[in-house]
Amino acid sequence: MYRFKTLLSVAALLSMAGCALLQPGPNYAQLVKQMMDGSFRNEGIATTDRLIQDQANAACSEAQGANLPDAVVEAIQQAALKSVRMPSDGKFTGDWREGAKLAQNGRGMTWTDKTALPKDNGGNCLNCHQVTKEELSYGTIGPSLYQYGKVRGVLDPESPEARPIVEYTWTKIYNAKSYNACSGMPRFGHAGLLDEKQMKDLMALLLDPKSPVNR
Repeated sequence: MYRFKTLLSVAALLSMAGCALLQPGPNYAQLVKQMMDGSFRNEGIATTDRLIQDQANAACSEAQGANLPDAVVEAIQQAALKSVRMPSDGKFTGDWREGAKLAQNGRGMTWTDKTALPKDNGGNCLNCHQVTKEELSYGTIGPSLYQYGKVRGVLDPESPEARPIVEYTWTKIYNAKSYNACSGMPRFGHAGLLDEKQMKDLMALLLDPKSPVNR
């Protein structure tokens, strides 16, 4: 009799567990949206339209770290690649000294800034990357950029021989999703965060042999 009662108890528990599993769970995506919508407000130049994701970011968010289907990855990368605009004058590099200032400047696009113009923004590169060996503090989310041009054999960034790596680098700065669908790198050109001159200065920082990055 005791054994029979035990079996009945186990069966009842399993039945209750099965019913619980059949109950629909909370819609976490909707809950997150409600939380975000309720947590931010328009303040200065920082408006809540920043919460609206484009298709690429939405797909990567929904994946929650899982691999996207190959077709989705291809579509995101191809769309990003089409968005890239090469330099209007055909020259890819500017002043590495100005590029170094941009790399260390994390200002811009906050609610206390007066404008959202690229000229008022920094690149904030050290937030994610090592840039020179002298830096004492830098982020490690992205790979080290120290000796970026040197290890790739760039002796003259404006030479035809360097064109493949130069165009790759420009594209990466302009819209990093061209090569990595779920890249977290800011899309500096695509999003209008930096202007053409600023991107050229960052290019010089990475590729000019005289830059501290390559010494």
